[in-house]
Amino acid sequence: MTETTPSIELDPEDRKIITLARSARARNEVAEGAAVRDETGRTYVAGSVDLDSLKLSALRTAVAMAVASGAKSLEAAAVVTDADTASEEDRAAVRDLGGPATPVLVAGPDGVLRVSVAAG
Repeated sequence: MTETTPSIELDPEDRKIITLARSARARNEVAEGAAVRDETGRTYVAGSVDLDSLKLSALRTAVAMAVASGAKSLEAAAVVTDADTASEEDRAAVRDLGGPATPVLVAGPDGVLRVSVAAG
């Protein structure tokens, strides 16, 4: 896993997906919120799913929404979580659609970027 030091200056589009992920987490009162941006700039936002028959992280749900909507690749992904970094399963989902260099931005519930990791 490649990690980079969080920078204070984020690209406005990256700040946007963190804000959307944070909003999804708060609005749905779920453990995680996530957003992904596809190759056309469209964003897909999701919260974690915790049903008896289906459990998905917010990031895997957002990737699934992008795929189901016809996205061909991802430019970036963001997750707002209490965890320190993105899980291997979440990074694998991003990697499957976006490739190993796709950045996964991990922010805390306050929206502050903790780390950016490559999907690969």
